[in-house]
Amino acid sequence: MSITPQQLETLMQEVELADPIDFADLPFDDKELRGLIANHLCEMADAMQGFTAEDRNLALLAVAAKLVLENLVLNVQLLRQHGLPLSDSADALLQRLRRGGKGT
Repeated sequence: MSITPQQLETLMQEVELADPIDFADLPFDDKELRGLIANHLCEMADAMQGFTAEDRNLALLAVAAKLVLENLVLNVQLLRQHGLPLSDSADALLQRLRRGGKGT
């Protein structure tokens, strides 16, 4: 892989500046969690060295899409548990899904 886990951790922190993660009261250190994820993703990328560039991009896109979906589901569940409204963007996305994906 052309990036080290430490470099990926740094990039993750830079992305978090614009979109912070609420670690709430998790019993884990956020730096350790970042390191665990960075190592895992670099290992995944290394395991794809034999893939074509297109297959590697498709695999990484599929992983990213699954994680975004999982994040959306978890956030909606948390908001519902606490009786809080959805953000405008999440609400618009769910409305679009209810209409069968038509419109923007």
